[in-house]
Amino acid sequence: MADFDSPWTEAIEFYPEDFLQLLFPEVHAVVDWRRGYEYLDKELQQIVRDSELGRRYVDKLIKVWLNNGDEKWILIHVEVQGDEEAEFGERMFVYYVRLFDNYNRPVVSLAVLADENPNWRPSTYQSEMCGCEVRFKFPSVKLLDFTKRWSELEQSQNRFAVVIMAHLKAKETTRDPNSRLQWKIQLVRFLFERGWTRQDILELFRLIDWLMVLPEELERKLEANLAAIEQEKQMPYVTGFERRAIER
Repeated sequence: MADFDSPWTEAIEFYPEDFLQLLFPEVHAVVDWRRGYEYLDKELQQIVRDSELGRRYVDKLIKVWLNNGDEKWILIHVEVQGDEEAEFGERMFVYYVRLFDNYNRPVVSLAVLADENPNWRPSTYQSEMCGCEVRFKFPSVKLLDFTKRWSELEQSQNRFAVVIMAHLKAKETTRDPNSRLQWKIQLVRFLFERGWTRQDILELFRLIDWLMVLPEELERKLEANLAAIEQEKQMPYVTGFERRAIER
């Protein structure tokens, strides 16, 4: 069974700029990336520990600085939701309120919908009683929509494009391991063709490996194909000792 939590957690931690640039470009544009960023995941878990509703992949809380000249930092809360959930909008609102109350800082709440229902697209929470009304709206991205943008992902130099491609093909090939093997080989070849650093290739390969788990006999076929690709590209990055280290 594919482990979606670990690769998504690590992908966002390693590539927050790529993540926001590809999925939430308007948010990416207001951040001063030169000033760095800080993850506040432990603080997030303490704040929302009694609101564990529903099944999701990842919660991330990132402290960033604005690039408009103001000496002000804000919080970006990222929720990667793995399954359809009736109360998802309400939970996003509860998290927003608790974060704002705890930090007294602007909070940007972002939802990545990683489920398989194309019609489930929550982006609001609304409550009204006796003239008292609350309406909370948050940006959300449906990963399934990227299936129609596949050529864009293939041409992208954004490293997070690989994560989305692997995620989509992992879902698509759940019951077809041979097809998964072919897509996994294709995505690995894609890594070598981007001109990325050795560190990026190793990290992205590890994310692909997590997402696109293969039976043992197909793993051996993958190993042979990896060796051939490395010989062709003259880049011995992920086979041999380092690959076994990654597996451990």
